[in-house]
Amino acid sequence: MRSGRASNTLVVGLTYDLDTLNVYSTGFLGDVEAAVVEGLLAPDEHARYVPVLATEVPTLENGGIVRDGAGMTITYKLRPDVLWHDGHPFTSADVAFTWRAVKNPAFIAESKDGTEEIVAIETPDPLTVICRYAAVSPTFATTLFTFGILPQHLLEGVDLNTASYNERPIGTGPFMVTAFKRGQYVLTERFPGYWRHDASGRRLPYLDKLIFKIIPNSNTLLTQIRSGELDLVTQTPYDQAKQMRGLAGVEMMRAPLLSWQHLDFNFRNPMLADRQVRLAIAHAIDRAPLVRAQGDFPVPIKSPVVPVFDFYDPDLPPIAYDPDKARALLDAAGYVGKGVRRRAGKPLRFRFLAQAGKGNDELAQQVIIAQLKAIGIDAYADNKTGVSYRQARYTGQYDINYATWVTGADPIYSRFYATKGSNNGQGYSNRLLDRVLVQMEGTLDPAERRRAAFAMQKILLHDLPSVPLTSNVAVVTKRSALVGFTPNPTNMTPFVGSAFWRWSA
Repeated sequence: MRSGRASNTLVVGLTYDLDTLNVYSTGFLGDVEAAVVEGLLAPDEHARYVPVLATEVPTLENGGIVRDGAGMTITYKLRPDVLWHDGHPFTSADVAFTWRAVKNPAFIAESKDGTEEIVAIETPDPLTVICRYAAVSPTFATTLFTFGILPQHLLEGVDLNTASYNERPIGTGPFMVTAFKRGQYVLTERFPGYWRHDASGRRLPYLDKLIFKIIPNSNTLLTQIRSGELDLVTQTPYDQAKQMRGLAGVEMMRAPLLSWQHLDFNFRNPMLADRQVRLAIAHAIDRAPLVRAQGDFPVPIKSPVVPVFDFYDPDLPPIAYDPDKARALLDAAGYVGKGVRRRAGKPLRFRFLAQAGKGNDELAQQVIIAQLKAIGIDAYADNKTGVSYRQARYTGQYDINYATWVTGADPIYSRFYATKGSNNGQGYSNRLLDRVLVQMEGTLDPAERRRAAFAMQKILLHDLPSVPLTSNVAVVTKRSALVGFTPNPTNMTPFVGSAFWRWSA
């Protein structure tokens, strides 16, 4: 797995384990998938949607979106002469199949967002897809067809939960998966029939091989960058970033991310179902040490809506760091005593989940544990890796959880906070918020959407299902000789642009 210009190979260090290579099943960022599988659209480095397998982004202005009573119709024109990795032609039938396959109740998907809103898909010819929606869906580009299209000719009638596709996906992207060894690596090679060409007419991608090594240990990551075994890390752990700066032949980039770090509460725990306890925890957290512990890279926030979005509420009041108020709230809730507080003999003790091996998160976790101890709460680390972490996060196998969400260019907050949200493992439910989220995600009117977003932020501030803590940047570490690399701030990751990466001459 040696890298470099001589072999025209790029070796990437992934800081997390992989559960699957099916883009609709994974609980993690789809770095590998983004180099292998393509959607109809994708967000670019400015978080603006651009066409990929479609020839243009549908809009009201170009006629791709048409209001149809209470609903809407979206028409995609597909790119001709696109091939799957096995040489089979890509057509509109694959798009319609993707909708049916992901929507299928038997398929256990990470998210089915975008499937229920579509009531019918018509494919009048191999290069036209007509999607009919029962209601207006302004976030259509963030969901279903952007993440990737599935090959009908290979997966029709196959159980997607157990399909070999999950470890060896067939896509239309610039790279083909040739091997996947769990916990160790994914090997991909250049797809010689890729549809895209550069400005001079040369068929892409430039690289012959793209190798992903799974290295959740940040010390190992640093060692392999130094030794030349790795060429690229798109999310360098903050605790290693300063040590990597100045290495010969290596450069670092700070790149924006549509992400936020948060502390989630499990409402199934009776102590945490008490808002007074959640509010006390929120007042106990000082974000300044969290920022310092992570190399001063994160930025403190007060809302799950990061400030880059125009529906961020700048007037939302912050929950100030006030440990005295936190203690008073716990006193009033009946939790008293020296050391670990108790009520009716039961200690105020919580199982604290974070992703093991993810240096930034474990640093933040230790800071929060110390801050909670200062107000009489015993929080103990119960960290898990890979699939185990994902399972715990989504099924509520924790009391409190420190985690990061990275959104698309047009975030869908119902995933996280709606009663039946696909990423709501907390047991949190507020019917008023559910209605507000429907309003927010069901209008094409920017002003109406902004009003609903402001209402959502106020409800979340009151209910405190989670405490927004910081928003991050991505620290990219790469070989100076690698050119064409462009960061991507969305959950589609920079690998959507991997066809254009190359070694300098």
